[in-house]
Amino acid sequence: MPLGMRSSSDVEYSAVGEGLGMRDFWLYVWLRRVSVVAAHIISLGLFILISILSRPGTSLFSWHPVCMSLGFCLCMTEGILLFSAEGTPFCFKSRKWKVRLHWFFQALLLVCGATGFCFMVASKNIKENPHFTSWHSLLGLTTMVATVLQAICGVILLFPKLISTYSFPRWRLYHATCGLVAYLLATITVMSAMFTDWFQASVTGAIWYIFLLLPLFPALVVMNQITSAFLPKKKITS
Repeated sequence: MPLGMRSSSDVEYSAVGEGLGMRDFWLYVWLRRVSVVAAHIISLGLFILISILSRPGTSLFSWHPVCMSLGFCLCMTEGILLFSAEGTPFCFKSRKWKVRLHWFFQALLLVCGATGFCFMVASKNIKENPHFTSWHSLLGLTTMVATVLQAICGVILLFPKLISTYSFPRWRLYHATCGLVAYLLATITVMSAMFTDWFQASVTGAIWYIFLLLPLFPALVVMNQITSAFLPKKKITS
């Protein structure tokens, strides 16, 4: 079963509603909806802005930020948030279609990540620059490994007959945990890219600080969704 499979309305609202009045409860619900919509907008905005700054086609390197932002800023975020009950553009789809869309986004993420990685390697080879000498490149490599691991866990879940009924929930937890780690690593990697000479040559001043903080908001929304769906809930006894 894919990342964030449980409906947050089933998992979370009842637990939150225990200690809130009706007015506070609906305020909480609307704040969550606004947060999820904002996460969609920021993820799409980051991809568009980074693509504009990259000027794709001007060099081999110019395709690296485009592919990586498409994969890790947009596809990875949408592949998780589509399971959210609040503010997702895919809320009209059945769970079966959400699972298929989840795999589509994750497959596109892997393709974009591999393509962006190849463009970077080719660019450095042409310029005869050494590989993996910066924190950004090392974080990027770690993110790719974590992304592949979560995809492997997801593939195993596609074939439940290969694993025992007892271990199925455990593999779901592995998939969710690897996915959360991969997403947080991707967020840190995107933020580290903003310290590179390429990015600082294009963006300076107060706008640079805005760019630096933008990836944090979708990360917080995604982290809240995954932990709310998979962490065990403490039962309230009267």
